[in-house]
Amino acid sequence: MRAWQTTKSGRPGDVLSLNEDAPSPQPLPGTVHLEVIAAGIGLPDAFMCQGSYALTPPTFPFTQGQEVVGRVVGWGEGVENRKVGDRVMAVTSFFTGHGSFAEQCLGLDDFCLPVPDGMSDAECAGFLIPFHTGYIALVARGKVEAGETLLVIGGAGGTGQAAIQIGKALGARVIATAGGPERAEFCRSLGADHVIDHRTEDIAAGVKAVTDGRGADAIYDPVGGEAFASAMQCIAPEGRILAVGFASGSWGQVDTAHLVYNGYSVVGVIPTHYDRAFRERAQECLLGWWREGKLRPRIDDLIPFEALPDALERLVAGGVNGKLALAVDPSATERS
Repeated sequence: MRAWQTTKSGRPGDVLSLNEDAPSPQPLPGTVHLEVIAAGIGLPDAFMCQGSYALTPPTFPFTQGQEVVGRVVGWGEGVENRKVGDRVMAVTSFFTGHGSFAEQCLGLDDFCLPVPDGMSDAECAGFLIPFHTGYIALVARGKVEAGETLLVIGGAGGTGQAAIQIGKALGARVIATAGGPERAEFCRSLGADHVIDHRTEDIAAGVKAVTDGRGADAIYDPVGGEAFASAMQCIAPEGRILAVGFASGSWGQVDTAHLVYNGYSVVGVIPTHYDRAFRERAQECLLGWWREGKLRPRIDDLIPFEALPDALERLVAGGVNGKLALAVDPSATERS
């Protein structure tokens, strides 16, 4: 089979190699063997190339790609109620090197869910991680309620676009940050009530101005670094900063004294510590909103399989609105 393999640490364009004759993965316990139709492309994939992602496989070469839509061809020990040929979306066993940037991959059985009628391959490939992360952050961890103010940092990114839409579905007033007029307009198209261009405006000052000095009740932060520092300056009393990721390259640093004296919380968010029952409930809720037209995975582009290194370089450079997907099967569809 064909597979993109990371052979050393460095820039995606320098370390990714296309192996035309890679061995097919053998199902591990708790995994589903999938024929890949399309794969989601995210910043963690670029961080894995660089060796800076916590769940990077320990040995070279490895195949990454965390998200997939594909057809079931088999499964490993402990897997039940699967049917060969079923079209499913899944999070992959990328941390063992069996990710979706290949013609076949291994999906995690407890994070392998049916595909709804009417959702394109590209949308399926970019759905699970962004929208389940957003759900966990805003519903399970942040407990965002109707009428509250939600600030989404990096609103034009893969998880940011999901958080804006979920926030609106929950009835929140959503403020988003974005870099530049095009990305700001993209956030507005997702439903953001107000957008702060962080290239020309101070985030904290902008949030305080929009909220009459109160600040945001919840802040969704997949960026970290300076953005997290800004979040600490515009969080409302009893607010929640939801620490999701470090797209900036560094995690936000918590000032405990500031946290105590201003009476807010910093809440960690990661979608790995949940069982199948929780994920099925979350999926049911998310697909309910999707059927109502409240959620739409925004796919910037469906990339040809051979163009993966360039796509990851583009993502690192900040040239993507929403998500990119990789067409592993040439027949993969971009729109339903």
